[in-house]
Amino acid sequence: MKIVLLDGYALNKDLNWQPLNELADFEFYDRTAADNNKEILKRIGNAEIVLTHKTPLNDEVIKKSKQLKYIGIMGTGYDVIDINSANKNGIVVTNVPTYATDAVAQFTFSLLLEVTGQVGLHDQLVHKGTWSKGPDFTFWNKPLFELKGKTLGLIGYGRIAQKVAELGHAFSMNVIFYNHRPKKIAKKWIKQVTLDKLLQKSDVISLHIIQTPETIDLINKKTIEKMKKGVILLNTARGKLVDEADLASALNGENIYAYATDVVQKEPINSNNPLLKAKNCYITPHIAWAPLETRERLLDITVDNLKQFLKGHIQNKVD
Repeated sequence: MKIVLLDGYALNKDLNWQPLNELADFEFYDRTAADNNKEILKRIGNAEIVLTHKTPLNDEVIKKSKQLKYIGIMGTGYDVIDINSANKNGIVVTNVPTYATDAVAQFTFSLLLEVTGQVGLHDQLVHKGTWSKGPDFTFWNKPLFELKGKTLGLIGYGRIAQKVAELGHAFSMNVIFYNHRPKKIAKKWIKQVTLDKLLQKSDVISLHIIQTPETIDLINKKTIEKMKKGVILLNTARGKLVDEADLASALNGENIYAYATDVVQKEPINSNNPLLKAKNCYITPHIAWAPLETRERLLDITVDNLKQFLKGHIQNKVD
């Protein structure tokens, strides 16, 4: 039996891959060109098992991989796989749905605290000598905001959003959420609302939904017009949830106070991305998932998913 990992570089800086070596003949690639079906097919070859982080497996690749029985997505999102094609061809697809919950929630608040507290900016100014040359015991060059009493609106209410909600509550924020399927909630401090009401009421909006044809460009000129002027928008989900041209225009027009995101539509980011020149736009290079502990957990669950499949038990299956 053969296992092929198509793109392990981002994970591979400090992980131990021995558990996969012990399961089968394990072939590791740092990167595989996402837009080159020929290369993807060559590397898959006659493997029964393929692991992928971000390398896509489309209908053509799946149909032509005659020995393929199992695709393990080393992450939560499954938009890189043609799930319908996998189902039609009898291929099991699994993902790792819970490995990064705490890390991504923590990072979401890191973005929010950077926008509201401006730690990075003022640290830089102090090191440049602005404070030492000034006449006062204090100074600030950008507005600072208190979170207490502000309304945090969560679009989506899965595990990460629920953890973000708890953090918001700990900061004495009013927490509301919208979910496409109504959720039963026992907590008295959080309220479920319509999407329109969330857009209208929130001082901070945080995106926590998966990318589907229905959610692509959810944040666009029309939905931005429904938001409070001066809202802060956070995105640790997927870049394609946002129409970046519309958002850049709203930032430059100061309808949105700030956009803080760990994801963009095209990754790595294009040098002509309009967000790079937009006002009050904070961009990090898709690192919310990347703490060592989180990646170790990701590998552990990936290995366990595969072990269970080999025993005839399927867990974390994507349908």
